[in-house]
Amino acid sequence: MDPLYNGWKSYTFFFSAENTQAYLKKKYQAQNLDNPSQKGFDNCYAFLYYLEHGQIYYEQSEKAPLILKPILLFYGFVHLIKACILTVNPLYPETTSVLAHGVSTRKRKKQNYQFFHDEVKFQRNGLFPFMSETMFHMEQLEGDKITMEELLKLIPELDELFVKLEAKQTFMTLERCGDYFTIPEKILDHYHMTEGRFKEFFSTKFNSLFFDQDTLKFRLDDKALKNPTPLKFNLEMESYTLPLNKNNLFHFPELLTHYLLLYNLSMIARYETEWWGELIKMMPNRDYPFINSFLNITQKKGPFLIHQFLMG
Repeated sequence: MDPLYNGWKSYTFFFSAENTQAYLKKKYQAQNLDNPSQKGFDNCYAFLYYLEHGQIYYEQSEKAPLILKPILLFYGFVHLIKACILTVNPLYPETTSVLAHGVSTRKRKKQNYQFFHDEVKFQRNGLFPFMSETMFHMEQLEGDKITMEELLKLIPELDELFVKLEAKQTFMTLERCGDYFTIPEKILDHYHMTEGRFKEFFSTKFNSLFFDQDTLKFRLDDKALKNPTPLKFNLEMESYTLPLNKNNLFHFPELLTHYLLLYNLSMIARYETEWWGELIKMMPNRDYPFINSFLNITQKKGPFLIHQFLMG
């Protein structure tokens, strides 16, 4: 695991206005913004309270029954995200248009509804497009849709469940020794590539990455790992993994994946009372084990992803 991360204890540094002010000033200076000291002073308490309130939501969700968890986790995550946005945009929120969720879901679920097949649609305005652009420099995704199955397959900690229940492997674990990583050769079968073609393809995903001449071993420092890359950290296994699907979501930041899944689950928990109640009591299909597992994962992974961004 990231040696700098130790759960909520890692956030202790920020629960001091003096520390937070200095931290924000440094962030704003790095972006060459005007009056970084004043902006750090103006935003230090908003930043601090976003983190504190987020932590409270997460702590309450640990004690709450499953029926309430998605709502508490979603709003906790939103508070932590707003703290991240303040580090790159000191004027947030400039307008009310950035306060909406930024995604939508089908309000009335169809008969025989399955969570796996449900989808969310990206909107022009709101938190999702705003954070995609300000935090990850992603282009406008307005009108695009993504299914819950696609999103669940982007969570490395769910790989074991996909293998057990769906007989599908979604990630491959990399061996690590210091700054050196080795990708198992069997990845070539999944990607349908020769070793040379794979090295060429993979190298384009990083600013500076060089493979050993005769193996799938490469060097990457911790700084590069803090940026969004195809490599995903499996928090439960404490290892880096590589997705086996090289589709257009190959580079999709994991923080956004957690946001979209929590958004939809929180909407279901609030507005699809009958389906949500039946899922929890009856456990009729594959939806329950994946939803329950994801909620347990995001309880710890959400704050980890936020901390990675703040320290990046």
